[in-house]
Amino acid sequence: MGILVLTGRPVIAGRASGIALVSDQPLSFWGGYDWKSGEITDRRHPLSGMNAKGKILVVPFTRGSSTTTAVLLEAIRAGTAPVAIITTAADFFFALASVVAGELYEKSFPLIALSDLDFGLLRTGDQIEIMEDGNLTSIRKEVT
Repeated sequence: MGILVLTGRPVIAGRASGIALVSDQPLSFWGGYDWKSGEITDRRHPLSGMNAKGKILVVPFTRGSSTTTAVLLEAIRAGTAPVAIITTAADFFFALASVVAGELYEKSFPLIALSDLDFGLLRTGDQIEIMEDGNLTSIRKEVT
């Protein structure tokens, strides 16, 4: 078992834990995320067909515009959104979705920015725990 402790910057502070879905490719939520189910539907994206509901989504940034916020808000309302998002920088559209969801539904989610180097250490399937201060622990079960 491998354990990583990483220092992140909380764009939107909060606590969350879950299994990571990781891609080094940005994701468009407009046409790329089914808010009704949580499935990543962009067939050109490396996470295509995977479900982000209740997971920690790890993507460098969003591709697209304010529609990302709208689709993510619908997913939060429907209970099909990721529990947290980890990026490489402060992504305005992810942050806006979390802030508005907190106001409308009392369901904000943590948004954490990692350095490019630390971002590259995370893998799909890692068990991640995010702390209020933006630091996180990632546990990877070794395959024998």
